[in-house]
Amino acid sequence: MTDDRKDWYFEYEILHNRPGLLGDIASLMGMLSINIIMINGVEDARRGMLLLSRDDRQIKRLRIILDIMETIEVRKLRRPKLRDKLAVMHGRYIKSDSDDKKTFRFVRDELGVLVDFMAELFNKGGHVLIGIRGMPRVGKTESIVAASVSANKRWLFLSSTLLKQTVRTKLMKDEYSTDNVFIIDGVVSAKQFGEDHWRVLREVMQIPAVKVVEHPDIFVQQSDYTLDDFDYFIELRSDTDQEITYKSLEPDQSDEFSMFDF
Repeated sequence: MTDDRKDWYFEYEILHNRPGLLGDIASLMGMLSINIIMINGVEDARRGMLLLSRDDRQIKRLRIILDIMETIEVRKLRRPKLRDKLAVMHGRYIKSDSDDKKTFRFVRDELGVLVDFMAELFNKGGHVLIGIRGMPRVGKTESIVAASVSANKRWLFLSSTLLKQTVRTKLMKDEYSTDNVFIIDGVVSAKQFGEDHWRVLREVMQIPAVKVVEHPDIFVQQSDYTLDDFDYFIELRSDTDQEITYKSLEPDQSDEFSMFDF
């Protein structure tokens, strides 16, 4: 027997808080055979819920009743988006760029939210190209690996400086898998002008799988790809005021810093 229930996201603002308000809303949903899967505060005086319902007509009835309640104001009642699910899981909305809807911003204290966000992207299926911006040692690579584990995906470094400089010039047959998360360090790849490495990158780009490029702005400078080819951008900072820059940095700080000489 298949489960034909649909998930919904319901968000409301509390206008007049009183004891028993949440219980009344939960009881109303129970009478309409709508299940509450998760609930959390998502902003000041706002609550978000993930719901399950077999009958869309019950959702319409719910909306009609909620609209006449004077104690709350319905903000959203829709099929859930990724940001809705994460808002309920973590109690707040992730920040997106007002001008570029593909760009999402995080600070290091929010690595848990970032890992969950990327894991959801990794599980979308098919070709997904993600660019992640951030200064060295802020947690980019570690977050990608943790998200791969969370999404039950195998991660594969095509270029990296995580432990030592890694540059792949060939892959084994079983490594061309759609279940892999392919990780590319744009700075390392940009400095490798060998055709074998770039041939591997071009082959991987044709696989309907997840590709994550650290430092995408540097990567596109030395490749045939453009920023328009990316589906999502993630910016990770130590704090909200940190500037992400690719200007030359002091060479004695680390090998990774010395590579920012474009």
